[in-house]
Amino acid sequence: MPDPTRTGQTGESTVTRLSSEFAVVEVARDDTGNGARLRLTDLRSGRTNWFDPLELEALIWSTHDELASFLDPARRWAGD
Repeated sequence: MPDPTRTGQTGESTVTRLSSEFAVVEVARDDTGNGARLRLTDLRSGRTNWFDPLELEALIWSTHDELASFLDPARRWAGD
């Protein structure tokens, strides 16, 4: 049975680009690790990170207040 989350004849993942005035990212499914993950890439910096289902669930259960520190511009580009 074909996997509806995949596309193309060779089975490559669909890449989705999301953008706003503050960020441009690409999101793709990655099956090269130990199980399916989401691969997120910041197109401005080229930085990439992978998130497994447990990490995504933790994000879903987080409140906006808990995530606010991640949105601080001073933190976003620290060390770049």
